[in-house]
Amino acid sequence: AVSLGIEAAKKRNSTYFIKCHDLIQQLRKANEENRLENRLKNYSRYKLLIIDEIGYLPITKEESKLFFQLIDKRYEQKSTILTTNIGFGEWDEIFQDPVMANAILDRILHHAHVVSITGKSYRMKDHIKKKPHTKQE
Repeated sequence: AVSLGIEAAKKRNSTYFIKCHDLIQQLRKANEENRLENRLKNYSRYKLLIIDEIGYLPITKEESKLFFQLIDKRYEQKSTILTTNIGFGEWDEIFQDPVMANAILDRILHHAHVVSITGKSYRMKDHIKKKPHTKQE
């Protein structure tokens, strides 16, 4: 996702990367301060928005509604890349509401290119313990 964002930016496409938890917190704060519409417009102006790590931290029902509003505002207008290790069938648990999760997924998947990556973690490659060599005496 980051590499795609860098390539988009190199081609002078407005691009923004944010962790899902940070995005949710900003939307929640803007909502509490009656600035939600301005914040949604801000995130909607980017040609490419990358939302990283969906589902790693809990999202309340109210926060799900805020996330939906952003996805809906960008739907069929701008490109959005989402990263997660949670299968689509489990998104109702992430968003605490099956109806909201379906509405979000409906908009996300309508024109999507889903890239599933399997295998060992790139970050862990140097830290996974290998079997120790045994000394022969």
